Amino acid sequence: MKKFIFLFFFTSVLFAQQNMKPEETEVWEPEPNVVTPGILFSPPSDAIILFDGSDFSKWQHQGSKDPVQWTLNSDKSMTVKPGTGSINTIEEHGSIQLHLEWKTPNVIKGEGQGRGNSGIYFQRRYEVQVLDSYENRTYSNGQASSIYKQHIPLVNATRAPGVWQTYDIIFIEPEFDSRGEPTKPGTFTVFLNGVLVQNNVEILGTTEYIGLPKTKRDDMPKHRSLLLQDHGDLVSFRNIWIRKL
Repeated sequence: MKKFIFLFFFTSVLFAQQNMKPEETEVWEPEPNVVTPGILFSPPSDAIILFDGSDFSKWQHQGSKDPVQWTLNSDKSMTVKPGTGSINTIEEHGSIQLHLEWKTPNVIKGEGQGRGNSGIYFQRRYEVQVLDSYENRTYSNGQASSIYKQHIPLVNATRAPGVWQTYDIIFIEPEFDSRGEPTKPGTFTVFLNGVLVQNNVEILGTTEYIGLPKTKRDDMPKHRSLLLQDHGDLVSFRNIWIRKL
């Protein structure tokens, strides 16, 4: 009897499928908004420009909130001024698409984590590593494009020191309940120089140098801004923009 019912149901569905019109599976609403793509790496029309080389108006010192002391260069880039501290955006962010270009120093100094080190912290909690990983061995979950101490990149797609490199990153923020307990993990998708290196990986919590990730919201930084790290190396950045998701 059950087999007969299943065959009847399957036959009915198949008959309905064969008699459907194309427009029955067409979805017309909502219609996506029109966004004009940028030429090459210029921002799309709905991007929020965080740094175009003209000033530091969207940024502040991480701790004191004083004006940024990093070096503003004539080629519309900025360079870490070691010892002056990390910088973060004045505005907070949720889920975003980030485009950012970075370059490690021409002159190679140090090795491993001591060579061209910086980082991009989303919501000041979750780090995508910046490092000179060109012919420079270090722990795999700490090399360039790793989700620091959490996810090893699929491949090492870094370029040589002194050459501009490109990150395109999709960050989906984690969700928490009213008590600050995690209910849904966030994710990262990362392209380095056009190569997929992190494929929708789950964020395990804060990216800690020592110890395990913190998962409760109350144990995390309160200000959810984008942060660029002063790790003591002359790393440069340019052409930074985001799109809200």
